[in-house]
Amino acid sequence: MAKNALCIGINDYPGTDGDLAGCVNDAHDWAAALRQRGFEVRQLLDHEATLAAMTEAIASLIGAARTGDTLVITYSGHGTWVEDTDGDEPDARDEGLCPHDIASAGPLLDDDIHRLFDARAAGVRLVLISDSCHSGSVTRGDEADLDPGGPRARFLPPAAWMKAGTLPRVARASSLTLVGGLRQAGGDLLLAGCRDEEFSWDTAFGGRPNGAFSFYALKTLAQDKPQTYEEWFAAIRRYLPSTRLPQEPQIFGTRSARRVPVLA
Repeated sequence: MAKNALCIGINDYPGTDGDLAGCVNDAHDWAAALRQRGFEVRQLLDHEATLAAMTEAIASLIGAARTGDTLVITYSGHGTWVEDTDGDEPDARDEGLCPHDIASAGPLLDDDIHRLFDARAAGVRLVLISDSCHSGSVTRGDEADLDPGGPRARFLPPAAWMKAGTLPRVARASSLTLVGGLRQAGGDLLLAGCRDEEFSWDTAFGGRPNGAFSFYALKTLAQDKPQTYEEWFAAIRRYLPSTRLPQEPQIFGTRSARRVPVLA
């Protein structure tokens, strides 16, 4: 039984004025944690993470997997949306991940991810961890690790990468839903940085940029040593949401999938 992973981190978004700081660090940190747990890891960072490269890497990862294998895909970067054209989205939006070349190639949409995931062989376990896009309700969590200063949202609005005259007509700010879209992309489990209507935040801890969700997910994985995804998620929720990081992490999957040993 093989264990393989793909870790994507994108700080650099040319042509968008939307660069981030912590996503490449996230990818390195996820890769290190996964290698410690016996995964073979491929990384796509910044200019490597084009739309074509992301599509090829996911397809290759899934195409090579056999019954009993475990696959993990981590993504740190911007999320975005376009107008839904096939009527399968209740909010009239297709959500997507933003590749490095989004300004010229466009996003990797949830429909595309769904088709890629559907190609996996029976009995292949697939976990998607997305530290991007929307997050919301404000409570007071433990912020002792967080550096001073303002976090930056990991959401790239269509106006930042689409050409004038091609912007989608849908503009209901209350319906921003990357997580909802990715939830329908398939796989056994989705761990997401936030709720549908929220943002995930790019910030810094101890002078080092990271995504808030990735930082606390990896911190609790190392310190709490959770046995199941359910326990891991509960540990992360001790830190998020907080006053300055108003994002509520989400877990989607069946009860049995949530109780599978973490990264096994």
